[in-house]
Amino acid sequence: MAATSADRLDVIIFGASGFTGKYTVYEAVSVLNGLRWGVAGRNREKLQQVLKEMGAKAQKDLSQIPIIVADVFDEASLLEMAKRCRIVVNTAGPYRFYGEKVVSACIEAGTHHVDVSGEPQYMETMQLKYNERAKERGVYIVSACGFDSIPADMGVIFVEKNFDGVVNSVETFIESGMKDGAPTDVGNAGLNYGTWESAVFGLAHADELRAIRKGLFPRRLPKFYPVLKQRPLMFRSTEVDKVCLPFPGSDRSVVMRSQRFLYDNDKKRPVQMHAYICFPSWLVAITVAFFASIFGLMAKFQVGRRLLLQYPGFFSAGLASKSGPSEAAMENSFFKMTIKANGWPKSDRLAESTDQYTEPPNKTLSVRVTGPNPGYGATCVALLSTALTILRESDKMPGTGGVLPPAAAFSKTSLISELEKHEHGMKFEILANK
Repeated sequence: MAATSADRLDVIIFGASGFTGKYTVYEAVSVLNGLRWGVAGRNREKLQQVLKEMGAKAQKDLSQIPIIVADVFDEASLLEMAKRCRIVVNTAGPYRFYGEKVVSACIEAGTHHVDVSGEPQYMETMQLKYNERAKERGVYIVSACGFDSIPADMGVIFVEKNFDGVVNSVETFIESGMKDGAPTDVGNAGLNYGTWESAVFGLAHADELRAIRKGLFPRRLPKFYPVLKQRPLMFRSTEVDKVCLPFPGSDRSVVMRSQRFLYDNDKKRPVQMHAYICFPSWLVAITVAFFASIFGLMAKFQVGRRLLLQYPGFFSAGLASKSGPSEAAMENSFFKMTIKANGWPKSDRLAESTDQYTEPPNKTLSVRVTGPNPGYGATCVALLSTALTILRESDKMPGTGGVLPPAAAFSKTSLISELEKHEHGMKFEILANK
């Protein structure tokens, strides 16, 4: 029997027995304090074990948290799960294989949905297929709600709110590492197997994006000048004094989708963006580039993908594993994203968003977004914070619903303030304003 609106839980964490899911349960104890939440997955015993384990870690009795059995291969169970809550927090990836049926069930049930996908093909396909239906049903579907897309996408919003002018372009420089004084035997924070699997199949099917984007955006944006040029393949950045490579994640695609939305809906000049990942030395950067080249080549062929998936530790130089990183490694890890913006002061603002500047940008702003345990602390807090924001501030979100990237959904909300409240959240700060 479907739950009445009064019986509905506020939040259900789906995929709670997975690696990301169980740490989302741990963070839910504090982030969702005061809300009615439950967990869902295909195995009740595993879910009970997660509640016991994470309850002990959080020093909280979670034995009364509702458990819902739902399986991605049983669409009826997904629909019943979606009907039992106001928002589904979906941690069950890779979303390319398992995400769409959950999204479809949520829209049918009139239930919001957030996830931590970093898979452009999945995210953009969901927008293409379900955006109009989500609007009709009054449902928000928001992906990329974790590290590293939240720091990048909401970081650009933070830049624009503090720029006091018009931003032409931003460059992001992301670093991660272990805290000073961390024990030498904890290993690295690394990736769990699901994240590695998503990366393998995402790269393998990257050529799908052109057709998806042609359907999603049949009308191209006008060109805005000056155009932000891509840096060299490998370079030393004066902004962070590190050796940098182009960042291979979904940050740029997520930010550009948000900027396109804000241009189409708010007539705001879109910010151009390029993303880079930083390393402490040329040797480390060259080594990473070497492994990345092998990864990219192997992902294009079925036999190569099979090897990558069978031996993640070997082909990632120990970064990915089927067991995931250790607790100690996660607790001692951190990330830092520096964002450098260029633009014009308020006094030079043009009358229309489509007008072109004749003078080069003459104003800069640098900001930084930082946080601990990026993969399974900051990510889980960000994911839950987006759910909380939808529940509390849907009146500040665009329209009545839709399939949206984070900044498009949350630019006018207090999401950044919410992220800054929590121990494993994120801090946004201004470094220099010239």
